[in-house]
Amino acid sequence: MQIKEGCGKLGLTEKELRGIVQDLKLPIGARAKTLTAAQFEQIQNYLGTPHIEETSFVEDVIQAEKNKVVEGISLEEEKIMRELEEEELKKQKIKSRRKKALVPEETPTEKVNLEKSKATEIETTIGEEHKITCGEQDRTITIPEVISIKELAEKIVVSAPSIIEKLIKNGIFVTINHKIDFETASLIADEFKIKLKQEIKTISSEDLLSGNLENLLKQDNPEDQVIRPPIVTIMGHVDHGKTKLLDYIRKTNVVDLEAGGITQHIGAYQAEHKGRKITFLDTPGHEAFTAMRARGARVTDLVILVVAADESVKPQTEEAISHTKEAGVPLIVAINKVDKPEANIEKVKGDLAKFDLIPEDWGGKTIMVPVSALTGKGMDGLLETILLVADLANLKADPKRPAIGTVIEAVLDKNLGPVATVLINSGTLKIGDHVVVGEIYGKIKSLKDHTLKNIKQAGPSTPVRVAGLSETPQAGDILQVVPEEKTAKAKALEIKELRKAKKLRTGGMDMEEIINLIKQGQMKQLKIVLKADTKGSLEAIRQSLAKIKSEEVGVRIIHSGVGNITETDVLMASASRGIVIGFDVVTTPQVDRLSERESTEIRIYRIIYKLIEEIQAILTGMLSPEIKEVDFGEGEVLKLFYFKKKEYTIGVRVNSGRIENKAKFQIMQNSVVVGEGSVLSLQKQTTVVKEVKEGEECGLKCESSVKINEGDKLRFYKIEKKQKKL
Repeated sequence: MQIKEGCGKLGLTEKELRGIVQDLKLPIGARAKTLTAAQFEQIQNYLGTPHIEETSFVEDVIQAEKNKVVEGISLEEEKIMRELEEEELKKQKIKSRRKKALVPEETPTEKVNLEKSKATEIETTIGEEHKITCGEQDRTITIPEVISIKELAEKIVVSAPSIIEKLIKNGIFVTINHKIDFETASLIADEFKIKLKQEIKTISSEDLLSGNLENLLKQDNPEDQVIRPPIVTIMGHVDHGKTKLLDYIRKTNVVDLEAGGITQHIGAYQAEHKGRKITFLDTPGHEAFTAMRARGARVTDLVILVVAADESVKPQTEEAISHTKEAGVPLIVAINKVDKPEANIEKVKGDLAKFDLIPEDWGGKTIMVPVSALTGKGMDGLLETILLVADLANLKADPKRPAIGTVIEAVLDKNLGPVATVLINSGTLKIGDHVVVGEIYGKIKSLKDHTLKNIKQAGPSTPVRVAGLSETPQAGDILQVVPEEKTAKAKALEIKELRKAKKLRTGGMDMEEIINLIKQGQMKQLKIVLKADTKGSLEAIRQSLAKIKSEEVGVRIIHSGVGNITETDVLMASASRGIVIGFDVVTTPQVDRLSERESTEIRIYRIIYKLIEEIQAILTGMLSPEIKEVDFGEGEVLKLFYFKKKEYTIGVRVNSGRIENKAKFQIMQNSVVVGEGSVLSLQKQTTVVKEVKEGEECGLKCESSVKINEGDKLRFYKIEKKQKKL
């Protein structure tokens, strides 16, 4: 036996064990690493003998045992020890020759007051090794949602019979291999003054990869949910005042603003209005927004569309509208620069109405707020509107659960290594947490808020910069807290292998996959990002595509514009599971590489009618075929020769038409259809035939869903499929 193993079983340090060896004068060298069975037994017997000294109290022994774990004591020996302790308590004194092993050195003033000390617990476990745990109270141990009695006993270091006994007293009859739930285990553990904590339930790799936050957040406990701040993304055309609007809010409303203002930020920040927080995502353009959505991550609750009152709707405004509509996110329009003399608010409203954004004062549902980021006019009203929309949405999250977050952006810092800005969707992220982010893992080393101030934890809707990841993640990747590093590494590897096995992309689909989904009924539209060389060509194509109509499938142009195909176009199509169609335009090598990586198809045409014809052909192929039953004969059952289960051999006379091999038939009794069947083979005399004509008799082998009787009428038919046309 190894000396270390012996120390563990006896509850001694190696130094204490070697001291006993010297007392017993055992032939064990100072550098020896093993004990014989006989030597171990001698030490056990030595420790099991009461060595008496007048100056020691039994309370001292009990107090000392709190820090020791002694293994190898049987239930019978435990009983003897307890009886001995009770007897000696009455005498109030005992001796101990080996204080060093069992009792710390003391002076007369170090006597333990039993009333002030914690009561000693002596608990044993059965099995290969027996343990005595002394003085440990209010321990917190993590267990899974369901656990066996044997596993629970090992976890909390209590004998399985003791646990079973307490369960039986509560009317629950179990054996050592029975499993109990967390709630039952907690009640039992409470009786041993042990607190249990439920093990973090990790989310499936498939859910993490899909990025569907709605599914990921189902672990929220409704009882623990609280109102969380709304998450707002501001979008709009360049030079329409988006940055100034953000700056105004940042300067006047940012939480914890330090002297000198904020010179840096982390891609997101929190503002405060009337004591309530609002989280703003400051993404660079629409690319980051789309990249996150392409990975399934809907991180924003609301989009603020900034439109300049003096310029109205511009190309990037249209693009932002398309992004927002496709994402299904509520939208508020901030009509900016109303302080300018040339501002025309009504024109802006009219132009936006063309995109089905009808203002409330025109009878629509789109909230439009006139503001000036320069003077601050209307800004309080905008913030008030954001909070109103948030209240209607009843945004809640569970701060007590393990954190789930979404990566907004990530960089490689020369000092900290991989650093990511993460928006906490639910739960609370803490320093020291083990996390999985896509196929990356890590342990949170530092957390900084939007002002780059160090914090210890971050709750729901909080943007935070995290350090401690193994690699740099991508925007849109989902962060999840897991119980330990081992789990984090395993989960990250599982996701990596899953990506390889499924050749998983970040959201795009090729045409074949899209067609299959439509045929399966999972999609009803071919979504297109349309780009053309001129506005005239663009309108001509839009009008032609609008004429292609069907109840089953259709074309939906999610975004259109003039100019060459860009990376943003590819990302939008990828996020929407669509394709990019270009007319007389070109792509760049970067766009082609992105298209391949996102598995999003790009098709470019030079002739309009060819474009329309191909889209029509694609949609026609997506239509389900028209199914028609064609009658071609009737017959009567003359004789039932054989049947077993659903298989029959019958004699049939053809009354009209014909019977074909492999045909289907209906069975009629008293002119009522009672079942269906199919012909397996036909035989005339001893010859197998493909067809039997009117007036002829034959032997027919078939399968039937009901019992066939002599005299039944049979109607023979076949199924014809015909391709539908648009």
